[in-house]
Amino acid sequence: MTKQKLNGVYLVVDPAMDQSVLLDKVEQALEGGVNILQIWNHWPDQMQSGDKQQLASYIREMAHRYEVPVLMNDDWKMLKKTDLNGVHFDEIPEDFEKIKEEIARDFIAGITCSNDLEVIEWAEENGFDYVSFCAMFPSPSMGSCEIVKPETVKKAREITDMPLFVSGGITPEKISELDGLEFNGVAVISGILQDDKPQQQTLNYNEALNKT
Repeated sequence: MTKQKLNGVYLVVDPAMDQSVLLDKVEQALEGGVNILQIWNHWPDQMQSGDKQQLASYIREMAHRYEVPVLMNDDWKMLKKTDLNGVHFDEIPEDFEKIKEEIARDFIAGITCSNDLEVIEWAEENGFDYVSFCAMFPSPSMGSCEIVKPETVKKAREITDMPLFVSGGITPEKISELDGLEFNGVAVISGILQDDKPQQQTLNYNEALNKT
């Protein structure tokens, strides 16, 4: 989809949070060196379509001041209504060729993988830009993900050169427990958004990643 280099700290933004708190924490995380943002498809029940687009566009505008791409989780039609940079699928979409035709522009495409290497093969065949493994450790925000075996990540690297992200319960301290695995970055939700100092915590993640 795109030749943009994808690595480092990948922050998944939860739009169900209080909006002013969320935007402040996103800004701090960007200051700390987040490389990619994804808007989780986890909206408040009462939120209207226009308000979703407005928030997505605001986050995109904020992130682009730092030259950070913003992706939408699953709701790919949002790319037709906004200038978001891409879409992250939780599972293989039914008709990806039709989706590409409807979006009708270049975009970043990523997908979640657990222990099913067929997802890696499908993503490789369809020109995806990255894969994110969910979940490496137990996590409250990744409750629906099975625990990924380290061997799965090793085999994935044999299959593809795509950037690989790991997610789920990963703190800066736990990154050292993934020693021996080849991955390009870490996807985080609560590890940054629930921290009192998002900027410093993002710096902590970057420091830990630089040691791998």
